[in-house]
Amino acid sequence: MQTEVSPACRWMLTPEVLWMNMSTKNYAELAEVLKALAHPVRLCIVRGLIEKGSCNVGHMQDCLGAPQSTISQHLQKLRMAGIIRGTRNGLEVNYQVCDQRVVKLIGMLFSNRKKG
Repeated sequence: MQTEVSPACRWMLTPEVLWMNMSTKNYAELAEVLKALAHPVRLCIVRGLIEKGSCNVGHMQDCLGAPQSTISQHLQKLRMAGIIRGTRNGLEVNYQVCDQRVVKLIGMLFSNRKKG
């Protein structure tokens, strides 16, 4: 739902600022994605999933040296933000990044850096 512009403020709707006419919902959705990425462990998980393609919690636990419960909490935040999805394979769940905007963003953030 778009926010109604008051008559007193309509003069500000010049062509230069009309590009900002995204709904509040759009901004909120983008902010949630950025908030989910704004933690070092989650950033590391997402970067690892992009590089590897998919991965399960056990492998992430070995790589990160963090308890399974901690990793699961981070995965839940990433799932809720729509950044990753899990695919069940028997007792195992493999996770992969499903938001291509995030793939591009991570690529830009780490384009000039070595892993580590």
